[in-house]
Amino acid sequence: MADVAFIGLGVMGFHMAGHLACEGHSVRVFNRSPAKAELWCDEFGGDSFPTPREAAQGADLVMVCVGNDDDLRAVVLGADGAFAGMSPGAILVDHTTASADVARELAVLAAERELGFLDAPVSGGQAGAESGMLSVMVGGEQVFYDRAAPVLESYAKMVRLMGPVGSGQLTKMVNQICVGGLLQGLAEALHFAQCAGLDAHGAMAVISKGAAQSWQLEHRHQTMLEGAFDFGFAVDWMRKDLSIVLTEAERNGAQLPVTALIDQFYAEVQAMGGGRWDTSSLIARLKTPR
Repeated sequence: MADVAFIGLGVMGFHMAGHLACEGHSVRVFNRSPAKAELWCDEFGGDSFPTPREAAQGADLVMVCVGNDDDLRAVVLGADGAFAGMSPGAILVDHTTASADVARELAVLAAERELGFLDAPVSGGQAGAESGMLSVMVGGEQVFYDRAAPVLESYAKMVRLMGPVGSGQLTKMVNQICVGGLLQGLAEALHFAQCAGLDAHGAMAVISKGAAQSWQLEHRHQTMLEGAFDFGFAVDWMRKDLSIVLTEAERNGAQLPVTALIDQFYAEVQAMGGGRWDTSSLIARLKTPR
């Protein structure tokens, strides 16, 4: 069992920290909205603290799950940041979906303080966080990974070291490229089936047993047909992630024409008022008269 601090109790972090507590780890928490931290403590026990620094004091591992690069720097750096409270030998595990650049930046600063650092974004959405069945893609040194992995398994069905610092974030970019493409393909398939006068549910039942099978088809086709888009990962966050992807692609020379187009489709969904709809809402723009 480990002494763990968890910083960021949003739709993902709240449940991830809960799994740590249920596994028997000693968990202390920080959230920028104190009421959410109090709610977590009421449900899972543990202690909440007014700053990341205080939460991180005495922790073997400090997990962070916030919104973006700037949010990450805000809770890790500075006089009240997590680094200021961590003891030499402790490891910061960043679950934020952020840029590879900020991961490398924080790893250097961690090393200067004799701290470990792992970038470890997750995939699986709110449902995966609730069930403890996330996929965790990790970048960093083997020695830090070996210490952290058994704890990460508290909320993961897959944990894998992908390479040096930044590799976790790069792998999450690969994930988002795939997710966006799958959802756009599914949206167009459903739209086509309806326009062709087919039983769209029946069509999905048939093709789900063949080469078109995917998690998105199995779990989202029905809700997409119903126009229900309240299932976790929001369009606003997907656009943030795709911005990171496209910036990285400019740097490494990857050609991502479909991903760039889907990013613009998500911008149209935002313009329809769907910024907080989940990512399967791509079908909504196809139903809008043009």
